[in-house]
Amino acid sequence: MRFIHTSDWHLGKSLEGHSRLEEQTKFCEEFIQIVDDNNIDMVIIAGDIYDTSNPPAQAEKLFYKTISRLSDNGKRCVLIISGNHDNPERLQASSPLAHEQGIIILGNPLSKTEVSKYKNFEILEAKEGCIKLNINNEKVVVITLPYPSEKRLNEVILQNDEDKERQITYSQRVGELFKELEENFEDDSINLAVSHLFVVGGEETESERPIQLGGSLLVEKKDLPQKADYIALGHLHKMQKSSQRLNAYYSGSPIQYSKDERSYTKGCYIVDINKYKEITIEKKYFKNYKPIEVFKCNGIEEALEVCEKNKDRDIWSYFEIKTDEVISQSNIKKMKDTLKDIIEIKPIIASKECNEEIDVKEKSMGELFKEFYEFSRGVEPKGELMDLFLDIINEEGEVKDETY
Repeated sequence: MRFIHTSDWHLGKSLEGHSRLEEQTKFCEEFIQIVDDNNIDMVIIAGDIYDTSNPPAQAEKLFYKTISRLSDNGKRCVLIISGNHDNPERLQASSPLAHEQGIIILGNPLSKTEVSKYKNFEILEAKEGCIKLNINNEKVVVITLPYPSEKRLNEVILQNDEDKERQITYSQRVGELFKELEENFEDDSINLAVSHLFVVGGEETESERPIQLGGSLLVEKKDLPQKADYIALGHLHKMQKSSQRLNAYYSGSPIQYSKDERSYTKGCYIVDINKYKEITIEKKYFKNYKPIEVFKCNGIEEALEVCEKNKDRDIWSYFEIKTDEVISQSNIKKMKDTLKDIIEIKPIIASKECNEEIDVKEKSMGELFKEFYEFSRGVEPKGELMDLFLDIINEEGEVKDETY
């Protein structure tokens, strides 16, 4: 049996107000092609389908269209669980229609589906947190744990200062659930686990919404399903193996969702496995539809040259510009007119350290303002700014004189 593991699509996500839907549409098209070209029997999407609990209509439309094409009207099994960004009830609301096409959507811990037969596979047994299937004449047992928040686990976080104790409590509870679910595994079946968790030691990025609270929602590796042939995880955006001993993997997000993800290659895992526990795990990489670039420039002239050089590229860009003066609005406009989709232009002004003692009584307000401005901004205030400040000071002085 061959399955593909992906997660963290975050459909509807933006980059500081800029829509990523065009890139997400390209990813969905490529993913469908990969699934078709590699004769995938089962698609596993391990949570965070959307970026918010109330996704835009376009994102929902893209999701439904994509999973419908993946299932190919029941020819291929598609299994989806919710993540910490998803609204489990909303995600699962389409289950009656999805089920007709062989699409299984599970929103909450211990959610269940229904027994059913499709063109190329069959759901033999459906229990809380467990599905038994027949795929390509292979018996497949999948235990599932959609994002298990404290509320969903019916457990209150201990109110004390021991982060470690809270962590162990949550992790042990998750471990107990997995142990109960593992009792469904069989010796002659392919045994899989799917969940959306933060496993201790995982490498996170700035675009992920924290799943842990003071370390309390971390899961120890020893509390993962120990008997699973493969554990498909969601939440972390970097492709990585979360355990040296277990086949526990994060597939990562399919798109660079923040500038600190620009060094990560995005992809998914294609897994070949049989009941004899012979397993092959292959990384499949995605195209980078619109790269995120960070340009560090020495001066505005270099920044303008960078804009000119990259004007024909389809990229998101951040600029860090070393300068000894405030960047003018005309230069900012010139940059944005040359290179589209600039997210940020950040001036780096080296501030001068000032350790001398100042007697404010010996200096005028104008001199004090000028020194403060130069100390905080690294440049002298321009003439019109000084004139405006002095006008305000003079007006204040006149008001005080009239009062007295």
